[in-house]
Amino acid sequence: MKEEKAKTSDGGNKCYAFPNKPTPSMPVVIDETRCTGCNKCVTICTTDVLVANPEKGKPPIVMYPEECWYAACCVGECPEGCLTMRHPLMMRVHFKNKETGEIKRT
Repeated sequence: MKEEKAKTSDGGNKCYAFPNKPTPSMPVVIDETRCTGCNKCVTICTTDVLVANPEKGKPPIVMYPEECWYAACCVGECPEGCLTMRHPLMMRVHFKNKETGEIKRT
């Protein structure tokens, strides 16, 4: 996202919040085509990872991804089912096929 400042009608500057750019992790993936912008996920998030989008009806902003506890309460609360939790590689469950030795991660 590009940082922008917009002039308000009273002559002051209006500053918007943007996600932390240097952080490579993105614990919650939001399907923007299905999100209605109800912000139930923002309300239920215990660590305030998600912030409501200033534009009404737009998906929330993942502001502090490094603060996520991966509890997935936001995923369970979403009425549209547009949130997906992406766990770090070392936290993912893996299964090993006994015959072939192939490892599958979920």
